[in-house]
Parts: sequence; structure tokens; C-alpha cells
Amino acid sequence: MSGTELEGQTCVVTGASSGIGRAIAVSLAGAGATVCAVGRRRAALEITAVGVNGIGSMELYEADLVNDDALERLAKGVLAGRDGIDILVHSAGRFSFGNVESAPADELDRQYAANVRAPYRLTQALLPALRARRGQLVFLNSTVGLTARANVGQYAATKHALRAIADAVRDEVNPHGVRVVSVYPGRTATPMQARVHELEGKPYVPDRLMQPEDVASVVMNALLAPRSTEVTDLMVRPMLKS
Repeated sequence: MSGTELEGQTCVVTGASSGIGRAIAVSLAGAGATVCAVGRRRAALEITAVGVNGIGSMELYEADLVNDDALERLAKGVLAGRDGIDILVHSAGRFSFGNVESAPADELDRQYAANVRAPYRLTQALLPALRARRGQLVFLNSTVGLTARANVGQYAATKHALRAIADAVRDEVNPHGVRVVSVYPGRTATPMQARVHELEGKPYVPDRLMQPEDVASVVMNALLAPRSTEVTDLMVRPMLKS
């Protein structure tokens, strides 16, 4: 990339305080965009902002998206003084580990709130602004959003639901020129993945996993594809199998 492909565009990235969300936010700013970086921890967002190389810019929004009032304030804040949004990236989420027999239902509720309801509500709030710019919508999903496995049934259920939302909204907004892509990363070296390994009782070796920047590169390629085409679903996994 030359560093200016997205110059003048406004992008909203949730989960920008760490991991894949942080890498995508930095990549978008590096391509010239103004990035509205959203996360629950201001200090972590400030670390994200340090990665901007000065081509684009980053605005920081501290918000807990499972709180409806906070979500509405966020939407109003990013739209203030703007006539549209060019890119919305859903990267925030919650993970819990446990089998179906014993995993508490209230933890399923918490994951649903973070992984399904929050991106659904934020999409609703910002979709008119995306339509105004013929923008793009990115859902960071997971490989378990395609095939569930033992001990992640709750998380997988929410990611299957997120896939359904993405597929439905794609059919609804494609006629308005809005593109929608779902990305299904495998194991990636993030704080969440470190916790997954701990819960599984496995050694965490980040070098054997994908890096957040790898996933960000795949997302950027999809966003920068010619407007005559649409990338709908991308599954990416580590080359080295653990």
C-alpha cells in the first residue's frame, strides 16, 4: 500500500484496545484514514494511538458496548459533524470456556450481549451513515463461527449468530452499494488467545500462531479490493498447526 488509499475516509473500529482490533485500527490509520478507535480501556486505546505513523489520525472513544446508553453516546460522538461513515469494523468480543453440561447460562448471556447484541445495535445505529458513503462493514468472527467444537459451545453459538447477522445485512445493503465481509481467524497471538491456552492447559507459544497484523493485512486487502467485486467470507489460519 502507498499509505494514502483511504485518505479522507472515516473508519470506526471496536475492540481497538488490543489484538486484532488494534492492528486493524493502526493499519487503517496508516492507509490515511481517520480512525474512531473504540474500547473499554482508555489507557490501552492510547497505546493503540501511539502506533499511528502520522499519515492518518485516530480519535479515541472509551465505551462499554454492552451498555445501551454508552453505545448510543458512542454513535452520536462518531457521527457528530460528519455526513457519513466509510468503514465499520466489529472486533470487540467476549470469550468463555466450558462444556454445555456445566457452563452457566448467565455466561452465555454475557457473551451474547458482547458478541451479538452489541454489534447488532451498533450496526443499526451507524448503517444510515454507511449507506450515505456506500461504505463497508467488517465482522471479525472466528473459525468456531463455522464449526463448533467441545468446550466452546457458548462462544461458538454467538459467533454462528454473528455470521447470520452479517449474511442478512449483506443482502439488505448490497443494493445500496455497501459491502459486507465476515472474517474467520484461527488461533491468533492475542491476549484472548493466551487465556484460551491457559484454560486448555496448553503452553502458549505466540510464534506458532498468526499475528494480529497478519489478520489486519487480510482485512485491508478485502477493503481495498476494486468496487466491482465483494469479498464476503474469509477464513484464515496459522500455517503451523499446534
